[in-house]
Amino acid sequence: MATISPSRRVRRTPFTDGVEAAGVKGYTVYNRMLLPTVFRSVVEDYHHLKRAVQVWDVACERQIEIRGPDAGRLMQMLTPRDLRGMLPGQCYYVPIVDETGGMLNDPVALKLAEDRWWISIADSDLLLWVKGIVYGFRLDVLVDEPDVHPLAVQGPKADQLMARVFGDQVRNLRFFRFGGFDFQGTAMVVARSGYSKQGGFEIYCDGTANGMPLWHALMEAGADLDVHAGCPNLIERVEGGLLSYGNDMTRDNTPHEAGLGRFCSTQTAIGCVGRDALLRVAKEGPLQQIRAIAIAGDVPPCDRAWPLLAGDARVGQVTSAAASPDFDTGVAIGMVRMTHWDAGTVLQVRTPDGMREATVREKFWI
Repeated sequence: MATISPSRRVRRTPFTDGVEAAGVKGYTVYNRMLLPTVFRSVVEDYHHLKRAVQVWDVACERQIEIRGPDAGRLMQMLTPRDLRGMLPGQCYYVPIVDETGGMLNDPVALKLAEDRWWISIADSDLLLWVKGIVYGFRLDVLVDEPDVHPLAVQGPKADQLMARVFGDQVRNLRFFRFGGFDFQGTAMVVARSGYSKQGGFEIYCDGTANGMPLWHALMEAGADLDVHAGCPNLIERVEGGLLSYGNDMTRDNTPHEAGLGRFCSTQTAIGCVGRDALLRVAKEGPLQQIRAIAIAGDVPPCDRAWPLLAGDARVGQVTSAAASPDFDTGVAIGMVRMTHWDAGTVLQVRTPDGMREATVREKFWI
């Protein structure tokens, strides 16, 4: 298989030295940065994530910092989720939409203060859209990408490891809450969040120079906990129904199609640039929507959309898929037309290895 040719357009992270020393076997490119995809094997990494604790280099989740008097107004312009009740110290999952209601990103927003926010973004050039809104509406804010780099600690032993490095108070963080914690004299934002269903934290490492000291501290403190370097795991992600922007939904999809309608307060989120379009979608309902799909037989790698068929008619597509060791089936995320999205509907999916039976499920596995 061809490798990625190094260049300054594909950036290393403050943790890449540690990732390489840990024996990373694969990368993808995410926000023009390296994102590890496998260490021992996808299956071995999967089992380890579910029983122990891993440290993930997710510095590719770049931060857009918004600060200034119009910061709150700008945030509400970006998302159809009503942010009026959000308090400093909270994280919100916020679909970001354009004027047509199409999704531009599905980040987590952190409210640091009334006039200061971070948007922890998925893989898209959201910074350019935000700057365009600021310029077009002449908003009184500064927007930039700070020297902040997320490092995730995920798995059932995450609380133990984090308490050893940041103190027992870190255990008191509630889900989607964050606080400031000291690391060797530097205050760092730590949130109880992460891109897995196994529980854990995301550390917003403040300053490139602190990257490897933080990495080493976690690895040394977790030696007896069987800590390993890890990364977002395809199998566990699909089992849990964690969506991947650019894979499971794109700018061509609304939040309602992505199953994110509960995050769209279109009646009250006044100011969102895509509000009028989403009001129409909410009234009429989506014609297609994300569903969990079980696939029979062997599941090959899914590096492109697989057609979902009812007879000869295409009724959707599988966008992410993997073989699940724990559930002994193929697990998948798909976009399915409303005529065929009811739980129990049996379809066919055309994979690179041939046709497979695909059954629409009521919910994801975990």
